[in-house]
Parts: sequence; C-alpha cells; structure tokens
Amino acid sequence: MPDKRTIVITGASSGFGLLTAKAFAADGWRVYATMRAPQGRSAPLAAELRSAGVGVVQLDVTDDASVAAAAKTIHAEVPAIDVLVNNAGGAYFGIEEAYTPALVEQQFATNVFGPLRVNRAFQPAMRARKSGLVVYLSSVVGRMIVPFGGIYTASKWALEALAETSSYELAPFGIDVAIVEPGAFATDIFSKTAGADDAACIASYGDVARVAAGQAARVEAGSVGRDPNDVARAILQLANAPAGTRPLRTVVPNHPAVDAINAALAPIQAKIIEAMSAPAATQPR
Repeated sequence: MPDKRTIVITGASSGFGLLTAKAFAADGWRVYATMRAPQGRSAPLAAELRSAGVGVVQLDVTDDASVAAAAKTIHAEVPAIDVLVNNAGGAYFGIEEAYTPALVEQQFATNVFGPLRVNRAFQPAMRARKSGLVVYLSSVVGRMIVPFGGIYTASKWALEALAETSSYELAPFGIDVAIVEPGAFATDIFSKTAGADDAACIASYGDVARVAAGQAARVEAGSVGRDPNDVARAILQLANAPAGTRPLRTVVPNHPAVDAINAALAPIQAKIIEAMSAPAATQPR
C-alpha cells in the first residue's frame, strides 16, 4: 500500500499514544505503534492493535539498541516515514531537593533523551526525502511551572527548547515541527509518576512535604470533563494540514496563561533570530 502515509508513534501502549494510533488507523494511515513490551505486559493491547491493521514494534526510547532495531524494522517496509510522534514519557511530582540525581536522570532519560534518540533514528531518511512532520508531546508545563513539579517541568522545558530549535534546523529539508501542549487529561500518565526518593530530605520539609504529596492528585483533578481523544484529534489535524502551514505550538484545550505566554514569546523569538542574522533558509515558516 505505497499510497498510504506512514506515522510512527512512541509510547503507544496507553494514553495519548494509544489514542493517536487508533485515530490515525481510522483515518487510513499506515501506523506503527511502538511500545516497550509488546510481547509482555502489553501483549493483549498489541494483539488488539494488530487486529485493527496497526503495526506494533518493540521500542524502548531509553535504549539505543532497541531504537535502532525498531527503525531498521520499520525502514525495511517504509524507506521514510511521513510523521514521527515523540509521545513516550512520564511525570514525576515531589519536592525538588528530595530527588536524587539518579532519579532525575531517569525522568530525563525518557522525556528528553528518548526523543533525541528516536529522532536520530528516523529523521535522516525524512531529511533525505525532504518532507515530513515531527510532533512532540509536551505539556502546558513546558511553558510555565507548578510547585512540586520541578523535575517533570524541567524535562518538558528542555523538550520544548530542543523541539523549537530543531524547527529551524529541519526547515531547509522541508520538515515541519509541531509541539502539542496538553493540559491535564485522564490518562495513565499519573501511574507513571515517581515521587522523590530521599526520605530524610522529604521528612525535613514537614508540612510542606504533606502538601507536595498531594500535588499529582491536584493536577489530575483538573482533567475532569476533558476528553483525551482531543489530543489525538489535534495531532491528526496537524498531520493532515498542508506542509508549511502547521503552527509550531498547539495547546489542548486552550489555556489562557499558556496561550498568553506563547503569543508574547513568539515575536520576541522571531526578533532574536533576525538579530542573529540567521539565514532565511533556516526559518521554519
């Protein structure tokens, strides 16, 4: 089916990744849903997706060999993909000081280094073909902060910086970059939360620690009444939009604070690029 457009989605065993895989399959795309354990704990889900015509490929974004093997498998069937969705991630909430560096590295391994690793596997073929779209699942906290979310927020700020920078670097190759910034939604992201791991430090914070312990639940409470399929539909809309017309950032749902931040910073960033005399060919739009 060479006429079908192709999408690769990381972290497709649950949440936005799973919903996005289903949305694109229903829209007639060739879908590769990647996940860490398609032969293990995710086997029933993998079988369900395969029955719907979705290709399921093992891929752990934190492992070089796993990413390379997945890319080799997919590229053997499709020389270059049309859309790459960097979705895999987790959210850590707790007192910042009480996280050991090893646990912080674990958060960044998935949320930041994972997309870099996956990009290096799939972007070369997209650049060679001079077309494509790379989507990053960020968060509204990729543009603002919340107390006791410093580790997660820092990872999303880092992801936003990498994504926006790449939008300039990939533009000359005809590749668009889109950052999707969801608010709180009822997915399993909160089951992938790791609290701070320095018990003595946590105890030394007294009442503040008790407030910190409830932060993830307070964030999750903001998801009431929201449909996570809205995020999948937003990604599908971006993918189906003509190349060169896609906005760099899409907030789902609209968030007054983040919308204001994005609107205020965009012209400042444009002036920075202009002041640096960046070649016109590097400008994404």
